[in-house]
Amino acid sequence: MFANCLHSLAALGPGGLAALMGALFLAGLAGGATHCATMCAPFVLAQAAAGADRSAGGGVLRRLSGAALLPYHCGRMLGYAALGGLAGGAAGLVAMASGLRLVLAALLVLAAVLMLAQASHRLAAWLPRPAPRLTPRLPAVLERRLGALLAAPGGGRGVLLGLLLSALPCGLLYGALAAAAASGSALAGALAMAAFVLGTMPALMAVALLGRFFGRRQGPALRLGGAMLFAFNGVVLLSMAVRLVA
Repeated sequence: MFANCLHSLAALGPGGLAALMGALFLAGLAGGATHCATMCAPFVLAQAAAGADRSAGGGVLRRLSGAALLPYHCGRMLGYAALGGLAGGAAGLVAMASGLRLVLAALLVLAAVLMLAQASHRLAAWLPRPAPRLTPRLPAVLERRLGALLAAPGGGRGVLLGLLLSALPCGLLYGALAAAAASGSALAGALAMAAFVLGTMPALMAVALLGRFFGRRQGPALRLGGAMLFAFNGVVLLSMAVRLVA
């Protein structure tokens, strides 16, 4: 039983994990353009600015590789995959110990509601919000460490920066983690969150390359497209929950 909570890929049934990874990848695409490009822009732009001098004289390819910020995204993927692994393994243990697949279905429903809330401000307004004093914050020592890493990112420092920033509280992250937990195992949860991070990367790379111009181009059409993707994700996750308990 314990081994299944570590590496089983079948808790959601045939094709379930592939569908979950696809849904989270699309959620990452939508969230990257409408959410991450704004919330994470300061961290991305600071790294791009720090590396601008090194890549200025290296031609187009070197500037593009600098804007990719691959060490940072590798760190994000490691951090989010670790969180997804913990969530998936813990949920798998609870589901197996109780004998109730309803636990995994409930997590899919929660993830669907959080994704639909990203698509609809009206629905988001109905969700409970934590009191300001209860909102999690990073410890001061960690904030100072982030500042030092942002001043000279790249290589291992970039990976560490991505790891640390994966601990930042984020509503979109909570929805993705709820879906990853429904995968029912540590390996499946890690794979689901890796797919989510891959989806967020194009928009963040565009921010690094184009700066705040990309953020200013987030017009009604882009927001509508993002909302439609989030709504589609919500429907997919709900259908997976129904199939799990049917």
